[in-house]
Amino acid sequence: MAREDRLNRRALLAGLAVSAAAHAAWAAAPGLTLSGKFVQGGYAIGQTAPHATIDVDGEVVGLASAEGWFVVGFDRDAPPIARVTVTTADGSASHEAAIAPGTFDIQRIDGLPANQVAPVDPVLLARIAAEGARKAVGFASVADIDGFKSGFIMPVEGARRSARFGGQRVLNGEPKRPHFGVDLAAPVGTAVRAPASGLVVFAETGLHFEGGLILLDHGQGLITAYLHLSKALVMAGDFVKQGQTIGAVGREGRATGPHLCWRMKWRGRNLDPSLMVGASAPRL
Repeated sequence: MAREDRLNRRALLAGLAVSAAAHAAWAAAPGLTLSGKFVQGGYAIGQTAPHATIDVDGEVVGLASAEGWFVVGFDRDAPPIARVTVTTADGSASHEAAIAPGTFDIQRIDGLPANQVAPVDPVLLARIAAEGARKAVGFASVADIDGFKSGFIMPVEGARRSARFGGQRVLNGEPKRPHFGVDLAAPVGTAVRAPASGLVVFAETGLHFEGGLILLDHGQGLITAYLHLSKALVMAGDFVKQGQTIGAVGREGRATGPHLCWRMKWRGRNLDPSLMVGASAPRL
């Protein structure tokens, strides 16, 4: 009888050990993989557990998609270290990345009309404010899609890059904010393509500074902007696929020649959209 009791106790302890191991495996911290360009103006595409909470530098910025995808951006003036943390009910995982400094030009543009540099007319200022409020709604979009994960293509084929991202702007001799776009010089009417699939969240022509402007949300607040368009061929609410023509190059608004100004923002951070061209998503 004693021998039978010992066997029963051993079986019970073994069963408890197996149960504990199974629970520990189920409750393991989420996996985390990142790939991207870890530089000022750069980005990271990540994969983790579905709907994990994403935290960047101590700030919760949203949730991973149903397949666990997420994107984060590093501002033009990002500090030298970024910490990305993912959290589920079972635990968390973190990655600390070194952010390399960017190299930025000084861009001098002269001959602009005074109202394109420092407008003072009250009617014009009211118009600019109203346009800014409408644009802010588009930039605040956070679509539940992951069009960013398959990489980007250039929005204009065969264009000449006439200005790089992040250069300090001096307009008519007056220092201004950095230029947060990549300028692609091409003839008026040249097709502008969606560089990745996304939701159109703003599409207007005739804006004071931008002329024709389209904003695309590629998921989780990663917004690309297309400025100085002569035509907008999509409307807010449209879903576009990579390579689809969305507009045409122009020289509208604050522009001295025909070109596309291509910009990217992620939750208020200014990114270099050209760094996303050819991006590949990581795998857990």
